[in-house]
Amino acid sequence: MRFQKLVQLSGAVVLSALSLGAAHAATGGEPAVVTQVDIASCLAASTADDMDKAATACAAVIDNEKTAKADLVKALIARGALYARHDQVDRAIADDSRALLLDPTLADVFNARGELWLKKGDKPKAVQDFGAALKIDPNHEKAKANHKVMARELERIGAQMAVAGKPSFNCRSAGRAVEKAICGNRELADLDREIFASNARVTREARNAAEAKALRREQDEFIARRNAGFGRPGYDLKKAMQERLLRINGVDGY
Repeated sequence: MRFQKLVQLSGAVVLSALSLGAAHAATGGEPAVVTQVDIASCLAASTADDMDKAATACAAVIDNEKTAKADLVKALIARGALYARHDQVDRAIADDSRALLLDPTLADVFNARGELWLKKGDKPKAVQDFGAALKIDPNHEKAKANHKVMARELERIGAQMAVAGKPSFNCRSAGRAVEKAICGNRELADLDREIFASNARVTREARNAAEAKALRREQDEFIARRNAGFGRPGYDLKKAMQERLLRINGVDGY
């Protein structure tokens, strides 16, 4: 009986060996080994703000074609955030962009990239990313705040562009030579508009009626001198207008 069991056991071992041999033959060599990509080191180094370790650990994950998609996205986001903290804006944008290509549902990453575009001075792209974040998550607080601020800023820029090169008065009714000169020069036109707006502001903010009256009189006197001086030898209209604006706003510009 015992001998019979030994024979059966030996047969099972032989069958197992034959099965492994068949598997080797089918695959043409050693059995496939599943390699686990170590993402933990990348995430830990990024969290610890260790640029040197993260550079190596994250590259090992990101550059490995066997890395699972979910882990690749995590590594890109982690490294992108690290780059952002160290003001390596272009690299951070590149990592965030790659992560978003893999997973375009990441509201946090859209918002983060929007803030990076803002650092680069690309306001339209920033607004676009903040809007994308809100489309994914309408309650994303940071994206809502960022989008609101940028929308107002772009509206202000648009308003400025609409009046760029236009003075404070209607050029169609310009009769004086100095007025025609201002209308014909964008820089002078902008200066004239800024002088008018700044004077209106300081007059509106005057402490009392007497001070407001004095400010209006000062502006009238400047215009009178400008009209009388234009065209005379040595008179510099641009310089006179710049000095007037500086007097109104002060050295600090306001």
